[in-house]
Amino acid sequence: MDGMLSQDEINALLNGMMEGGDDSSDTSTSDAGAAESAAPASGSSGGGSKADQSLLSDIEKDAIGEVANISMGTSATTLYSLVNQKVNITTPVVMLATWDEIVEDYERPCVFIRIKYTVGLEGTNILVLKEDDVKIITDLMMGGDGTNTDGELGELHLSAISEAMNQMMGSSATSLSSMLGKMIDISPPEATRVEMENLDVGDVDSFLNSTFVKITFRMQIGELIDSKIMQLYPIDFAKDLYNYFMSSQEPPEPEPAPAPAAAPEPAPAPAPMPGMQQPAMDPSMQQGMGMGMGMGQPMMGQPMMGQPMMGQPMMGQPMMGQPMMGQQAAVPNLNIQPASFQAFSNDVNAMQSQENISLIKDVPLEVTVELGRTSKSISDILDFAPGTIIELDRIAGEPVDVLVNGKMVARGEVVVIEENFGVRVTEIIN
Repeated sequence: MDGMLSQDEINALLNGMMEGGDDSSDTSTSDAGAAESAAPASGSSGGGSKADQSLLSDIEKDAIGEVANISMGTSATTLYSLVNQKVNITTPVVMLATWDEIVEDYERPCVFIRIKYTVGLEGTNILVLKEDDVKIITDLMMGGDGTNTDGELGELHLSAISEAMNQMMGSSATSLSSMLGKMIDISPPEATRVEMENLDVGDVDSFLNSTFVKITFRMQIGELIDSKIMQLYPIDFAKDLYNYFMSSQEPPEPEPAPAPAAAPEPAPAPAPMPGMQQPAMDPSMQQGMGMGMGMGQPMMGQPMMGQPMMGQPMMGQPMMGQPMMGQQAAVPNLNIQPASFQAFSNDVNAMQSQENISLIKDVPLEVTVELGRTSKSISDILDFAPGTIIELDRIAGEPVDVLVNGKMVARGEVVVIEENFGVRVTEIIN
């Protein structure tokens, strides 16, 4: 970067001298090649040094390029809906730059669109467009064919491109929200025409005074635009964007496995019921227990004397699951109360005052003025030709109907405003 050979280049030259012996021509050729490769790096716009590319690692540049690629892909879809032309924005190129390089490389004058992040991210970025591209996009947004680009760039062009960038970067912020897993929002963009020469860049944004991130795209709109656009980031903002991006790519930590449940303790033997006597064991049975199949031990499958057979209840003891005679099941003591509900308010005015009508003020509605109507048969309609007069069910001079989304809301009279028809509202339909 400063015209000096690095240690790796010196080692390569030394290795070449050792392999080639004392061939001075090889050495001079290597020195000349090194000088040629170092010469462009030492010169920059305005005689200063180029930006230090080591301020961002290659991994950080790749991640920022991936974020910009996804954001601009969404923005291209939004721009297509505004200009009704095929929009293609290519893969970005990320590098560090200075203001002098921007002035030298980019066409001037140009338009700077400044976007500030207000939620989720802290910082600004600047989108740079060529002046002719802004004129073409503005003409397409106004229903033109994109060829009406004569005249100077005015407030109408800047307002239109700001609205386009507002929608484009708004959709880009939505994509960032999904990708980073957090809410991202921006402020309304500000468009400014910039001459670049003799400009105090601090008036645009302070980060332009030092090294910043330059992301270059190639934008194509139909057959009308094929040019380069740029996006400028502060380095701190780019690093924050990289950290958020990498943290969103990490898989979530697995939850620890639950501890194995302890083995259930054996239930204690039921206590004998009051008044019940345990059956006495015959001494001959006690003598036979613990011994083999000998005297005093019953055969398998036959009950011992004095013991009940399996499945038959003992005298005075209930079977499992059946209550004892004369004993009732215990009922828990529950606090039961009747349900109470809050009475509804009949104050309709209070409810209406809580409505925020401003939330739907921007919803577009279709307004139609109806002069009159009539009914015709299919044969009459087939006889229509230029010059055919159709009689309507409306008397001359009678007010016309004003409909909003097909519903009549007012009546009025037809007036002429310069070269256009208009309607003066005379009555509002309740």
